Amino acid sequence: MAVELGSGRYTFVVRDTWAKLPEEIVLGDVAAVGVDRNDRVYAFNRGEHPIAVFDAEGNLLRSWGEGVFTRPHGVHMGPDDTIWLTDDGDHTVRHCTFDGKVLMTLGIPGEPKPYMSGEPFHRCTHTALSPRGDLYVSDGYGNARIHKFTPDGKLLMSWGEPGTDPGQFNVPHNICCDPDGWVYVADRENHRVQIFDGNGKFETQWNNLHRPNGMCMALGPNPLVYIGEGGPQGEINRDWPNIGPRVSIHSHKGEVLARLGKMHAGLEPGHFTSPHGIAVDSRGNIFVGELSGRIMARVAKGELPKRIRVLQKLEKVAV
Repeated sequence: MAVELGSGRYTFVVRDTWAKLPEEIVLGDVAAVGVDRNDRVYAFNRGEHPIAVFDAEGNLLRSWGEGVFTRPHGVHMGPDDTIWLTDDGDHTVRHCTFDGKVLMTLGIPGEPKPYMSGEPFHRCTHTALSPRGDLYVSDGYGNARIHKFTPDGKLLMSWGEPGTDPGQFNVPHNICCDPDGWVYVADRENHRVQIFDGNGKFETQWNNLHRPNGMCMALGPNPLVYIGEGGPQGEINRDWPNIGPRVSIHSHKGEVLARLGKMHAGLEPGHFTSPHGIAVDSRGNIFVGELSGRIMARVAKGELPKRIRVLQKLEKVAV
């Protein structure tokens, strides 16, 4: 029986067997997911084939990136049919064609800047382009910083420092830009999304979140925002209800419209282990890149989490 999540216009059917892979290709943890204008899906994963490209029906088209990436982390789809790939293990952002040709590399591969120095990069996490063409990078695990670049890679400015006040960060984990050029930062360990203008001026924040990991924004005016929330990590609250892991859908103004996911981390349909990457196609289907997280310590030996979980939009018609 199909498992449904959500309600009303935000009802989805779980498709855990969407990705069709030949036996010789096994995906690692899927850190990030992107969808192009033809609804092809790009799974940036930590296996032997870092980029796996699927058609809309889940058939594997090709893979690439072997020997290039150290620890895949972030995907951003450019408006010009290119892809930006953030590698926190290599401390770089690579701008690539859809068939894997590297057009530009930001950062020095394998050479992080000093920890918490504020210089790009030390374990950068994600990348986003504004409508004006400015490039923003969240940085990340070894910095508490957002960097703004020109499209050709010239550093324009940076902002942020460690802390909990507005404009400060505790693991800036993901980043998006809206049609007005505002910048949305998933400030993971501060359990919030901070929102800035294009020059780093703090505007507002959304606080009703738990460890926001993956984040993406739909296209068009007043876009919906999709956020993958991590579950509790501590021994005392690991099994608490209503915390996550889950996928939440927000309006452009931060109103919570839906929370998708069954209670507690798990491998069964409707559960998540760690929704680390999020993407949405033209039909409103949600693609969730999953990390194993701590769930692997609690499942049978040899049982693997589904690397990509697909939430297929189900249109509810009022009668």
